[in-house]
Amino acid sequence: MTWISCGKSFEYGERNMKKILMICESFGGGVFTYVSQLCNDMCDEFDVYLAYSIRSQTPKDYKEFLDKRVHLIEMKNFGKSLLNIVNDLKKIKELQAIEKEINPDVIHLHSSIAGGIGRLAFSVKKKPVLYTPHGYAHILMGPGLESHVYKFAEKLLGNRAITLTCCESENEEAKKFSKKTAYIETGVNLNDLSAVLDGIEPVKNTKFTVFSLGRICVQKQPQVFNKIAELVPEARFLWIGDGELRNQLTAPNIEITGWKPRHEALSMAKGADAFVLCSFGEAIAMSLIENMYIKKLCLVSNTIGNKSVINDGMNGYICNKAEEYAERIKSAMLSFPAEIPEKAYANVIEIYNTDVMKKKYIKLYESV
Repeated sequence: MTWISCGKSFEYGERNMKKILMICESFGGGVFTYVSQLCNDMCDEFDVYLAYSIRSQTPKDYKEFLDKRVHLIEMKNFGKSLLNIVNDLKKIKELQAIEKEINPDVIHLHSSIAGGIGRLAFSVKKKPVLYTPHGYAHILMGPGLESHVYKFAEKLLGNRAITLTCCESENEEAKKFSKKTAYIETGVNLNDLSAVLDGIEPVKNTKFTVFSLGRICVQKQPQVFNKIAELVPEARFLWIGDGELRNQLTAPNIEITGWKPRHEALSMAKGADAFVLCSFGEAIAMSLIENMYIKKLCLVSNTIGNKSVINDGMNGYICNKAEEYAERIKSAMLSFPAEIPEKAYANVIEIYNTDVMKKKYIKLYESV
């Protein structure tokens, strides 16, 4: 059988399986990794459809990351501006047309834009609609007018879906907006990550090396990372990535590497000593879980997501200000607390991996 949307035909089988429609506008970065892995993991149990929108951060070879059984539907209206009534109505109609053609048993919306438009397009009273924020926008972007707009939207739309978050602390935030919430911890694919890491040699450093990685943007608070570097001038600091706020990383002991291929970034991470994540907020950062698995000493901000994963002093450190990060780093330079990264590694093996995540998702999709 075929169906046509956005000017293309799509083949799908007639397996007697429950149909899951994933909708993801923000198909890049950590959300891309999460959603593509989730789609792949669900293929044995469900008929999986993925409606997505191409972004600048979407890998050029994104189809290679997805199981051939995943039915791909590229959405055409989601690259256009938000808060434009004409464009938003087109998005709503496009989603409704896709839903009508597929007739899924469960709809799962990923991230804020798909979550907002999708909750307007569909009624949870007719069939199950799940919404995963992957980090609430009003928290990730820090204080300001735009964050107030996103928070207001969550209040309006909160009960138009079951909110499914990535950790317990994000679930607590979800309860402020929605009467029906649940959470499933984010996981990494241990087999894939282990296979990649086995072939990578760590970059050798002569100094104690502290790093962060990803986009240098408001969410990641680069000004805090810069302050930490200023307070620990004897250490080497790396930011693996790039972004619009790179001019805030001015400390002389900071090196900005620019965007690197994954194997190069992992090589730098393997050779470093400590990983810093000083974000305004997270869901659960893939970078944090990966660096726990690599047995890096992890220091994180006291915020949603981070505080669900890191137990202060047990598997990492939670810090409230630059001075606390600096104090922990200086202490580690004198006597490295090797037992802490070992505990973090054990937590990934036990909790934060896709095998555990897959079992929980299968149970959830079957039950809703």
